[in-house]
Amino acid sequence: MFKKIVVIDDTGLRPWALERLSALAKNVICYDDIPADEEEAISRIGDADGVLVSYNTRIGRQIIEACSGIKYIGMCCSLYSEESANVDIAAARERGIVVSGIRDYGDEGVVEYVISGLVRLLHGFGEHQWKREALELTGQKVGIIGLGRTGKMIGDALRFLGAEVSYFGRNRKREAEKEGYTYYPLAELLRRSDIVCTCLPRNTFILGDAEFMNLGKEKILVNTSVGPTAFLPDLLKWLRSDVRNFYLCDGVGIGAYADALAEFDNVLYTPKVAGHSAQCMERLSQKVITNIESFLTAS
Repeated sequence: MFKKIVVIDDTGLRPWALERLSALAKNVICYDDIPADEEEAISRIGDADGVLVSYNTRIGRQIIEACSGIKYIGMCCSLYSEESANVDIAAARERGIVVSGIRDYGDEGVVEYVISGLVRLLHGFGEHQWKREALELTGQKVGIIGLGRTGKMIGDALRFLGAEVSYFGRNRKREAEKEGYTYYPLAELLRRSDIVCTCLPRNTFILGDAEFMNLGKEKILVNTSVGPTAFLPDLLKWLRSDVRNFYLCDGVGIGAYADALAEFDNVLYTPKVAGHSAQCMERLSQKVITNIESFLTAS
């Protein structure tokens, strides 16, 4: 049992999961807002030996070194790699702190967001219509950048609706290729695709000026990642180059670009978080609690 668990920000844990924490720690303190800075985060953690955090708050080296009692950090968000994590995992490892994250909890909502956004834009069901004539997804050439679980689920849904789906990734997905997915190098994928969807780990910037030149005009770019995947000056240049270049993203995909993109009519942004449905938060809660229980069992 933990001496003290601090839920440092709004993690989205369901009420039953917060109650379960009381059986896993002698003292549980929960916050439902984001700490303003590192000093506030340090103050909130105090002498806690367990910390739970969402993707909204960074727990860096300074916080880890200041809070010497931490034994466990539970990320209530995806952990794909040390580089993309909002926890300094290397600093935690140096101090013997166990860091656990979760995966595959919000994908269904993200798939629905992508499909609904594209259908509205292609058919003109909302304020915007991509081409002069209404279009179906049937026959559209879609490129997925990052064919992990989310990318594959999006690709499968698009293929079911008749789209031609290809992909680019750091690693070839041979099983997906057996199913009919075609791999292209990034430059070729961008040139061939009418619609491109980036499904990448946090802090992965892959689209710059050269990539947008390959992508060209009258294209749709959908970002499902946590934070942008394109460099801002190059994204702005591409958006200004043609009113039929559309950029779709949700409340986490826009990242720090919200103010810069506010002027663009061809940026279709929703402040909603696609992977934040009731079902998503239920899956998240189950995985977070399982991670804590596994840590305690192993300790």
